Amino acid sequence: MNWQDGPRLLPSASLGRRVIALLIDWTMSRLIASLIGPYLAIQTDFNTLLIFYMEVTVLTILFQSSAGQRIMAIKVVSYPEQLRVPAKKIALRTLLICLVIPAVFTKDGRSVHDLLTNTQTVRELY
Repeated sequence: MNWQDGPRLLPSASLGRRVIALLIDWTMSRLIASLIGPYLAIQTDFNTLLIFYMEVTVLTILFQSSAGQRIMAIKVVSYPEQLRVPAKKIALRTLLICLVIPAVFTKDGRSVHDLLTNTQTVRELY
């Protein structure tokens, strides 16, 4: 590749990597909820979802990936430019994930939450 080819786009993250990252994030959130649950005024399974939302949103804003995505070498970028995503879009994207909207995928392999927020999960190349 030479300078005339333009920017090199990162490949999309595979469905398998994304699912494993989601399971890692959910398991971590569940563990944290079970540890701090006895100290909270309201003890429900909803605590796991709140912790998941906060963890994924904050870490994605700061590092372009949640803990699970970081382990699986995935990052969230704008589509199609592949630039850093604004915080408001990250918050909306995570909310849509919590609502289980991403269960449907588009023909280009992006999930609905990525389509609605103009984002994409890409494979981080180290």
